[in-house]
Amino acid sequence: MTVAKEMRVVKDVTCPFCGVTCDDLEVHVEDGKIREVKNACVLGKDTFLHHLEGLATPRIDGKPASIEACIEAAADILARAKYPLIYGLDSTELHAHRKAIELADLIGANIDHTSSVCHAPSLQAVQTVGIPSCTVGEVKNRADLVIFWGANPAEAHPRHPTRYSVTVKGMFTPQGRKDRTVIHVDVRRTPTSRMADTCIQIKPHSDYEIFSTLTALVNGHDLDVSEVGGVPLQEWRDLVELMKGAKFGILYWGMGLTMTRGKYLNVVALLRLCQELNRFTKFLGAPLRGHGNVVGMAQVLTWQTGFPFAVNMSRGYPRFNPGEFSVADLLGRGEVDAALIIAADAIGNFPAKAAQHLKSIPLIAVDPKESETTKVAQVVIPAAQAAVAAEGVAYRMDHIPLPLKKVVDSPYPSDREILERIIARVLAKRPDDGAKRAAPRPRR
Repeated sequence: MTVAKEMRVVKDVTCPFCGVTCDDLEVHVEDGKIREVKNACVLGKDTFLHHLEGLATPRIDGKPASIEACIEAAADILARAKYPLIYGLDSTELHAHRKAIELADLIGANIDHTSSVCHAPSLQAVQTVGIPSCTVGEVKNRADLVIFWGANPAEAHPRHPTRYSVTVKGMFTPQGRKDRTVIHVDVRRTPTSRMADTCIQIKPHSDYEIFSTLTALVNGHDLDVSEVGGVPLQEWRDLVELMKGAKFGILYWGMGLTMTRGKYLNVVALLRLCQELNRFTKFLGAPLRGHGNVVGMAQVLTWQTGFPFAVNMSRGYPRFNPGEFSVADLLGRGEVDAALIIAADAIGNFPAKAAQHLKSIPLIAVDPKESETTKVAQVVIPAAQAAVAAEGVAYRMDHIPLPLKKVVDSPYPSDREILERIIARVLAKRPDDGAKRAAPRPRR
């Protein structure tokens, strides 16, 4: 007798891989396993089709343990720590973010996320001068000039060009690619260069000088130089005329701008250029963000503490000071004495000195998959992968919140559940903290 297999189709699934956060996926599930994914790029398909590969296992000091025992061990470490670190969180959902911040407040931890080592300069620049920006839907429907600067969406965000910025047809761009001019500016040619009408190859570390030049040209000043950033001045004049003549322009930037000399000042100069261009036309700017919910963590941290990254809770209230409380700096100076890494591979991505200090202290890793971090962690707690085996909410790179669906079951709890249980155990080990939290505030 043949047993019929249960097949179901889950529509309007949100992809957690990158900041584009595509919300139109169709996932086919058969007997609890994902068999097919439609509408996703190759990166998104791999996220769903291979979510059962390389799963982490619960263990303490390299030995198998129950989830309960791992949570107890993690709570022991964090309750004893004098200056702990909570890091990661950009590949999970908003409710887990809130619980991580609650835990940081409880134990007086430093809390930071992957923006600290990628787009933190963008966040600092926006704090400094603001940002003229828009949703990706506005770009799709209106943009007739798209500039990618220090970014490679063709490889990092494969569906961004086809859904929002290059070939997609919109309300006021009915012919799609034919209605748009695409410019790519970078220190080398990449696959994105092949999508562009013009590729401008500049000298490394010349971005600030170039944006200053463009702003001067926009304001009608002439310059007594033959080239800027390795490019003839006339090419920059032509680009300025193109920007001023656009009906709706957008300048997307990536880590090629934020992680080069000048850091946040590069982005400040870019944003001021966009602001000046708005005297002539509609011109906007936006960062191309990496992880699926990297924007969400900055959003939640900001509305909970007032600051978007590198937050310290050790004095009982949030403090913000990049360089002092940023994750790479804290680890490089060897200051933290315990670390909780959630949904991130810190060991595999940090500078050697920072990674070495992580290996020398009690380390807790909460992650669905094995990584360089889980290999050396004292406590490993596997979690259900957000947007695949756990529901929640994520923010798209343009700050639009989108629901994350649970497509299949997982034998492990979600990041939110794990953090809730760690908080409960820490409170049990530090009853004074519980009493303080439960006590009514005095009336003024």
